[in-house]
Amino acid sequence: MPVWRFDDFVLDTGRYELRDGVDVIRVEPQVFDVLTHLVGNHDRVVTKEELFDSVWGGRFVGEAALTSRIKAARKALRDDGESQRYIRTVRGRGYQFVGTVIDEVAAPEPPALPEPPVPRQHIAFCRAGDGVRLAYAVAGEGPPLVRAANWMTHLGYDIESPVWRHWVRDLSRDYTFIRYDERGCGLSDWEAGDFTFDDWVADLESVVEALGLKRFPLLGVSQGGAVAVAYAARHPDRVSRLVLCGAYARGRAVRAVGEEEKRAAALDLELARVGWGRDDPVFRQVFAAQFLPDGTRADWAAFDQLQRRTTSPENAVRFLDEFGRIDVREQARDVVCPTLIMHSRDDHRVPMRFGEELATLIPDSRLVALSSNNHLLTATEPAWQVFLEEVRAFLAE
Repeated sequence: MPVWRFDDFVLDTGRYELRDGVDVIRVEPQVFDVLTHLVGNHDRVVTKEELFDSVWGGRFVGEAALTSRIKAARKALRDDGESQRYIRTVRGRGYQFVGTVIDEVAAPEPPALPEPPVPRQHIAFCRAGDGVRLAYAVAGEGPPLVRAANWMTHLGYDIESPVWRHWVRDLSRDYTFIRYDERGCGLSDWEAGDFTFDDWVADLESVVEALGLKRFPLLGVSQGGAVAVAYAARHPDRVSRLVLCGAYARGRAVRAVGEEEKRAAALDLELARVGWGRDDPVFRQVFAAQFLPDGTRADWAAFDQLQRRTTSPENAVRFLDEFGRIDVREQARDVVCPTLIMHSRDDHRVPMRFGEELATLIPDSRLVALSSNNHLLTATEPAWQVFLEEVRAFLAE
C-alpha cells in the first residue's frame, strides 16, 4: 500500500493514517478517501465526477457532501480555500493536489500478534414481568459487573463483531461480566407489545433477580446509561458503583432547541423508516458516521452488519422514538452511589455537554473526557485503554 510524504505530512494508506510528524491526525473515512485519491493523482486535475465515483461508489450525493470533505481535508492539512497550499480548486472542473509529493515504500509491518480470545459465555433466558423473553449472558470470572442493555446488541454475535467484541473480551478479564439484550433486540423477543423506558428499567430488574445478584457495580453505555441511572436511583441498596460512558439524561427530542435541532431529531426516525431494511447500506451509514466517525471502512461495514442483525426496521423506529423522549434528570439527582462518567470529547452522536450535564446532576460523580470523536469506542484507539484503566481504578476503590 502506498505511503506519500509532503512537507511534514505522511499519508499512509496501509495504516489508514494521516500523520503530521509523529502525531496522527483524525479524519473521517470519506475525508481520508478524498485526500488519498487527490494525492495519488497529484499529476493531474481530478474531476468532481471521478471523486464521486471513487469515494461514494457512484451513489447520488449532493455536491455539498464533496465540498464539506474537501474543506475537512484542507483543515487537517492546515490549508484553506484562500491559500490553497495543498488542494487547489479548478473552477468548473474539480480539484488538484499541488503539494510536493514524495513516494515512499512502507516498511514491512511486524506480524500482528493474535488477538486474545474472547472468553466463553453462558447464555440463558428469563421472563420480564409482562412475559417478554429476555436473553442474558455471563462471561469471565471475578466480581460481577452488570451492563444495562443498550441499542444494537446481539449476545450471540457481539463476541464476533468488531463493534462489541473488545468490550466483552476486556471487561471479562477482570469481572464476571453480565449483559443482556433489551426487548426487541438481539436474542430477546422482538415481538414486544410494550416498548417504553420504564419497560427497559423493569427488564434490568428481571435480569438481576434471575441471577440472584445482591449488590454490584452497574455500567451504562449510550442510552443504556439512562436505564442505569434510573435503576440506581430506584435501587440504591443494589448498585455499589455506577459507570457511564457516552450517556445522557435527555433524549434528542427532549433536548432539542429550535427548529433545526428538532428536524435533526426527526431525521433519525425517517432514516430508520426508509432505509433500515434495504440492501443498500447508504441510509444506515448515516448512523455509522455518527457513532464511529473515526472508524475505518471495515468498522463502518461491521456497524452496518450489526444494525441489520440486531433488530427489525419496525423496532428500530420504535427504539429511536422512545430514545428521543428519555428524561432522567430527576432520577439522576437521586443517585447516591459514587459515579464515574466518561465521554468522548468530540462525540458526534451525543455531544460532550450532555455528559457534563449528567455530572452536574449526579451528586457524587466524576467526569473524565476521553480523547475521541467516537460515540462507541473502538478497540484500536487510545481512548479505549484509558476507559479500561479508569474503570479498573474506580471499581477497585
